[in-house]
Amino acid sequence: MIHIIRNSIPNLFTISNLFFGYLSIMYSAQGDYKNAAILILIGMMLDSMDGRIARMLRVDSELGKELDSLADVVTFGVAPAMMAYYSYFSEFGVAGMAISGLFPLFGAYRLARFNINAVKSSNSYFTGVPITAGGGLLTLLTLFQGKMPEIILPISFFVICYLMVSTVKIPSLKDVPLPKYGIIVTLFLGYAIYIVFKKEQHRFPYFIYVAIPLYIAFISYQLVKIKRNSNNISKKL
Repeated sequence: MIHIIRNSIPNLFTISNLFFGYLSIMYSAQGDYKNAAILILIGMMLDSMDGRIARMLRVDSELGKELDSLADVVTFGVAPAMMAYYSYFSEFGVAGMAISGLFPLFGAYRLARFNINAVKSSNSYFTGVPITAGGGLLTLLTLFQGKMPEIILPISFFVICYLMVSTVKIPSLKDVPLPKYGIIVTLFLGYAIYIVFKKEQHRFPYFIYVAIPLYIAFISYQLVKIKRNSNNISKKL
């Protein structure tokens, strides 16, 4: 029984990531882009945790890898594309639907390519921008598009789509204990803390008040673990 529970823990994080992606789509459809962005933030937190927890518990599985890819397509492909569609591309009618749909298509292709080349790929770099980073960037650009020239969003949209399927080498942070997409997550966290201190917390989902402390605790654990390992190595030397 304990073995089954331990095997299920990483998958619960992945499924939660998928569920938050779905909720983000629902908020985008209602025009609530702040909540939609926050839910994608939480998805990014969970995405950076599930694989590390699986390795920590030594329960890596093919099922977990497949679930992770499916969750990524929804949370970092479809959800950011829906934000971009409702906030900008919807004014172009059917053409806007088709254009915004390119993002999850390119992202899914990038994920499929990564999955079949995972064994042969290097730990030092990614080939093409990962869909998580691409989705996070598109979400940030959509959320703050009112504070910058309107043309930046569509140009960035096509650039990110291209970079996901390109062969550009992107430095990998797989061996770093902190989140893989630390800059984007940090920006989101800063924004989330800002809105809480503005006393607007009643407008936002309660998930964020559970997710942020959980994420900070996870990062702290990773840092303590690294420090202990480095101390042990020093003692052996």
